[in-house]
Amino acid sequence: MFKIPFLDLPPLRGAAGTVRLPGSKSISNRVLLLAALSEGKTVVRDLLASDDTAVMLESLRTLGCAVWREGSDVVIDGLGGRLRAKDAKLFLGNAGTAMRPLTAALSLLAATQGGSFEVSGVPRMHERPIGDLVDALRGLGCEIDDLGNAGYPPLRLRGPSKLALDTPVRVRGDVSSQFLTALLLALPLVAERSIRIEVIGELISKPYIEITLALLARFGIAVQREGWAAFVIPAGSRYVSPGEVFVEGDASSASYFVGLGAIAATDAPIRIEGVGSESLQGDVRFIEAAAAMGAEVKAGPNWLEVKRGAWPLKGLTLDCNHIPDAAMTLTVMALYADGPTTLTNIASWRVKETDRIAAMATELRKLGATVDEGPDWIRVEPLKDWQAAAIHTYDDHRVAMCFSLAAFNGLVTAAAKPVRILEPHCVAKTFPDYFETLFGVVSVDAADVPVITIDGPTASGKGTLADEVAKLLGFNVLDSGALYRVTGLAARRAGLDLDDGDAVAAIVPTLQLRFADGHVFLGQEDVSARLRAEATGLLASQVAVHPQVRRALHQLQLDFRRLPGLVADGRDMGTAIFPDAALKVFLTASAATRAERRHKQLISKGISANIEGLRADLEARDERDKNRSTSPLEPAQDAQLLDNSALTIEASVDQMLAWWQQRRPF
Repeated sequence: MFKIPFLDLPPLRGAAGTVRLPGSKSISNRVLLLAALSEGKTVVRDLLASDDTAVMLESLRTLGCAVWREGSDVVIDGLGGRLRAKDAKLFLGNAGTAMRPLTAALSLLAATQGGSFEVSGVPRMHERPIGDLVDALRGLGCEIDDLGNAGYPPLRLRGPSKLALDTPVRVRGDVSSQFLTALLLALPLVAERSIRIEVIGELISKPYIEITLALLARFGIAVQREGWAAFVIPAGSRYVSPGEVFVEGDASSASYFVGLGAIAATDAPIRIEGVGSESLQGDVRFIEAAAAMGAEVKAGPNWLEVKRGAWPLKGLTLDCNHIPDAAMTLTVMALYADGPTTLTNIASWRVKETDRIAAMATELRKLGATVDEGPDWIRVEPLKDWQAAAIHTYDDHRVAMCFSLAAFNGLVTAAAKPVRILEPHCVAKTFPDYFETLFGVVSVDAADVPVITIDGPTASGKGTLADEVAKLLGFNVLDSGALYRVTGLAARRAGLDLDDGDAVAAIVPTLQLRFADGHVFLGQEDVSARLRAEATGLLASQVAVHPQVRRALHQLQLDFRRLPGLVADGRDMGTAIFPDAALKVFLTASAATRAERRHKQLISKGISANIEGLRADLEARDERDKNRSTSPLEPAQDAQLLDNSALTIEASVDQMLAWWQQRRPF
């Protein structure tokens, strides 16, 4: 996951490949709560690993529920409807799928068994309404105290108190379906007699209620229903574990890849595994909206395949009550359409992780789009004159993922623009590795991938600076100085004759090489320490004399230019390897400073060294590097000169980031 302040997406040009979706958030948190309330152990397979499920799991542990992992599965030893903890404070982040059902369940358990529980979350959660659910629970006789603004978390749920279950429980359905879901999940705990739930007003997001009813049936609760107006929990209902539950892929998350296929999969399709024609989730019907916009869609029981059909896409007007979360993706797809797109019946967007109607309208306008909005609708015009934009994500995972599709603007405009996603780590709520997954199925012109080069003499601190800058930008790293050592090491391990240049060169394309956090990995092995050995340096000298090896390594270095960007350090990165780099830095320090740094490194490793000898060696090497016939050590003509003799690493990083920001269009 990109835990960085911003992630820059260069122009993306195409898409093809297979995506395996993470588990559904809606199903995951429902299953966790049902398993915790049930008698017996439940093995939960393919559970979503995200912020929302993490807070639910932690809450269950706090309440005394036994939770452990067996490989990739999670095992819940249920409470059987009996509280083991009677006093707890639960922090639920911004997880509505945890806050609403836990509020209902703990209110009823406190009423019947006694206890006091506080539920709270992040500031945005304290702005998300829960008053209609609280009113319904208070109508039953539950004792609930507002600890902040009335009708919003945080809340205190306490008991015991006498419940009035002989009259229907009434709850509004036109703000959030999670209020009804919370009651459906909680009331079986107290169903000594049949309990009737009546919905006031039109029920929105009906497919999410279908998920709830299907999962209740898996855990032994057969809810009787009267259309969407009333639901009855049968007398004597009791949760029983089904033993194991599989969590299907998240259909809302599928929408971004369905949109991706509709926009950019021109040759081979995007295949999405984890949801399909047999999905419980209503958001799988997003494929109908995509098809209406022109996408070619195929579906199997647990997979979807999507390709571009009509181009440009077709504008449409759509009632989105049945796909409330996935519909957000349509607003960005609308930018690629032939006419306006209007989405209606989306009032629930106003009370989600952020006011999503306002958020989408604001950020779409940054790109240059014409957008109109109302209380429960949004209208988006196609976009021709695209602007580079830094997208504020409002700590809302779906905003971040939707706007990744704006990076394909080069398919409709000659002057392609990059897109910056601020706080990209917000996707952790439902899809922690979303951007990595996206990068795995998109194509890009190499020239569009931004490169920063850091050249300079030995011991100037290039590697450390490159690692720190790359970490803050989410970029890949290339330590060119390690390439010859890795090549020599790999060739020796393969039993090659190091004097056979062709044989050594042939091994270069097979090297599974990556750099991360100051370490060098060959395949899964960390070879950093081995590369520093004197013997490995001698191997590097042997293979470096072969022109064919140097040519092969040149191509390998070019191949490191991968999404979302690259920081490359060496001696000729900005002059010979990446002459088109967006930012070139020539890093240096006085020979005395470099000798002192090298001396400290060696002494810290228990290696004796003479500082004067080190300085003489560095000066001699500088002279050789400057005067060699191939790629002599010299600054590129357009390089920024950075003398870090008197600078901390933090100051050097800050200077580089300042130069980088000056070159970006945001």
